[in-house]
Amino acid sequence: MTLPPDFAEAIDRARPRLGRLASSVRFFSTIGSTNDAASALAGGGGAEGAVVIADAQTMGRGRRGRRWHSPPGSGLYVALVLTPARAKVAPTRATGLVTLAAGVALAEAIETATGLRPDIKWPNDLLAGPRKVAGILAEAVGGPSTAIESVVLGYGINVGPMAFDPDLADRATSLESELCRPIDRAMLCAETLAACATRYDDLLEGRFDAILDAWRDRAPASRGAAVAWDTPAGQQSGITAGIDDDGALLVRAGDRVERIVGGEISWLRSSSSQFSAFSFQLRGSSE
Repeated sequence: MTLPPDFAEAIDRARPRLGRLASSVRFFSTIGSTNDAASALAGGGGAEGAVVIADAQTMGRGRRGRRWHSPPGSGLYVALVLTPARAKVAPTRATGLVTLAAGVALAEAIETATGLRPDIKWPNDLLAGPRKVAGILAEAVGGPSTAIESVVLGYGINVGPMAFDPDLADRATSLESELCRPIDRAMLCAETLAACATRYDDLLEGRFDAILDAWRDRAPASRGAAVAWDTPAGQQSGITAGIDDDGALLVRAGDRVERIVGGEISWLRSSSSQFSAFSFQLRGSSE
């Protein structure tokens, strides 16, 4: 389907800032999942920079297949095809940092487009106060040798007020609900693509410190928040102590520091506000 005129104009205006992104742009009024559509493009090879945008998703998902509420006209649902394995420096590390780079990019884009400065919550959520306003899902696409060839980076941003499911109502919000004014979805979309292009270039050029420093600056809960997680030996708990240079969450538990890269974690409270315990998926190797 042809891009709506406002989206086409906004993306054209941003074209000088899009770098490797938006080599092709596909728009769907309704689709099952933007990630699935982008994965199909990535599987064909040569699709670096392809963008899939949808006005609504019927099977939008987050980590571990959890449903992402995607009603028409209310959110921004986008997926990009990236090839971080082509990075000039440490391609494996670049691939592992895709989700953190995307978190920084989306936070920067939202602030540029709306003035709202969201916090990043490790590893893949953006928060306005204690409630989620955006989420990220990065999924690896293997090549013939099963090595990671491409990464599909999907993100959803709650833009307009929407009727969340009862189990999400106290944990989710939207940009317009927070700001009490309309937000231009097309302009926001273009800004997210431009910010992702900048941070993608950082990955490909090995500027990992720039990503990590920006992420730490926007993630107050990565230090001083009480968390719990399950292990084969039972549930463990501790206090977040930042992230390491590969993006793993560090948690101080007694006299030791745990490095958490997979599984599921419960955030009990953050350094800036109080939360009842709820779970967020951890970053796995496939993101």
